Parts: sequence; structure tokens; C-alpha cells
Amino acid sequence: MSTRENGSGEEPVIRDNRKIDPETGRPREADPAEATGQDVGEQGDTPSSLTSDLASIELATQLAERTADLQRLQAEYSNYRKRVERDRVAVKEQAVAGVLSELLPVLDDIGRARDHGELTGGFAKVSESLEAATGKLGLSSYGTKGEAFDPMVHEALMHSYSSEVTEATCVEILQPGYRIGERVLRPARVAVAEPETPAADDN
Repeated sequence: MSTRENGSGEEPVIRDNRKIDPETGRPREADPAEATGQDVGEQGDTPSSLTSDLASIELATQLAERTADLQRLQAEYSNYRKRVERDRVAVKEQAVAGVLSELLPVLDDIGRARDHGELTGGFAKVSESLEAATGKLGLSSYGTKGEAFDPMVHEALMHSYSSEVTEATCVEILQPGYRIGERVLRPARVAVAEPETPAADDN
């Protein structure tokens, strides 16, 4: 009787799952199709894959934190260097200003000697060298007769009224002022004259 007469239209399928080939005696290689199907069916969301994903997320988080820490340290170091440079310049300026302040009375004596015609001979050479050295350090004198009075750089020791001026004017320089750049070491001491106020008309 045929298989069609028995009611079955397919022949039975026989699978040989033996690991050793009975003819050659060698181990059989796994069927790639079966292995792939088995892997796809079994993997899914296994604990090992979830652990790997969590580890990757944790590493990415740690990398971001370390990068932020490095950037913060770099910014702090840059600010530190700028602050140190500013402090170094400030300390240098204060040291130079301190030395030059001590030399101002000497420069005043040289100026008075020059005004009286006593700056001659070897003393003249020494004074010129001293003034040149202080000039290289940035010291400059200021204050001339006839300039407008500025309380920020002038110190008024005498005050008067005059019809020859239209604003508060330095009419006499009693002692020159000195500064380094924009920093005033000593204000110029001056006599100031202001314009006369017109008398009120009598009614």
C-alpha cells in the first residue's frame, strides 16, 4: 500500500543528529542554518547583553564626568596663570614706585639747583644720569604754569582771583608733580587763580 493510500502525502523526514560521522569517524560540523536559527531564537534580551549595555552606559557617563573635570581644571589653571601674571606686574610696579618715591626729594634738589644756575660741572653729569635712569623706569614730571587746574593731579596750596583767567588756572608751580604712566606718585603743588566774580549791580 502506498503512502497516498494511507492518507499521508509526505514521506517521513529522518534527521541524523549524531556528532560523529559513522562512515569517516570524524566529528561533524554544525549546520550553519541550524546554528543561526538557534542563536537568533535563544539570544533576545539575555542577561549578558543587558549587562554589556549597562556597562557601556556607565563608561560613557564616566567619560563625560572625567572630560568635564578636565575642562574645569584647565579653566582654573588658566585663571590661576592670569592672576599670577597680574600679581607679578602689580608687585613690580609697586616696587618701582616705592624706589622712585624715595628719589623724588633728590630730584627736587636737582631742579632747584638748575633754577639757581648751580647745576654745573660733574654734578650736572650725575643729575643728567639720574634723570635719565628714572625716565627709563617710566617716571615723568608734570605741571606747567598756565594749565587748567585739575584736582585729580594738582594740589592747590595758594588761591587767588584774577581777571586774566577764565577758569581755575595754575598760575604758579610750587613743586612739580611726578607720575608713572597714569599713576600719580605725587600731585603737583600749585597756586591757583580763579576768574573774578562780577559784583552785583546796586538797585
